[in-house]
Amino acid sequence: MKNVFIVFIFSLLFMSCEENETNDNLPNYNVNLNLNLRNPEFISLRTPGGIAYAQGGIQGIIIYNVNGKTFKAFERACPHLDVNSCNAMTVKGSTRLLCPCDDSEFNILNGSPLSEGITSFAREYRATYNQATDMLRITN
Repeated sequence: MKNVFIVFIFSLLFMSCEENETNDNLPNYNVNLNLNLRNPEFISLRTPGGIAYAQGGIQGIIIYNVNGKTFKAFERACPHLDVNSCNAMTVKGSTRLLCPCDDSEFNILNGSPLSEGITSFAREYRATYNQATDMLRITN
């Protein structure tokens, strides 16, 4: 019985740590992209720390190469503002996403807000890398 209780507690902890799966400020769009990292427009993604922009989603997608095998993909629409009221986010330095309308910033590794008063996370898409084919699949 004690083991069941411990498993139950750990299950609750993992469920409560789940990050921003939905974002009520942004409309839902179907995202299903296959990007060939050998194409010139994505050549910067072949090295850790590389960043590229792709079409798709609401206002485009920012892609970041974390370590050569792990990639992050975020919606460029500012998550806390109306889609039509602001231009797409860009990358500031190499670690932050910047919303140009109010200079709010988000962490490029997990989308968490870095600016005071912002509670919405940047919308993250699933990025799956196939090293054998050098293809990156981005989905939601």
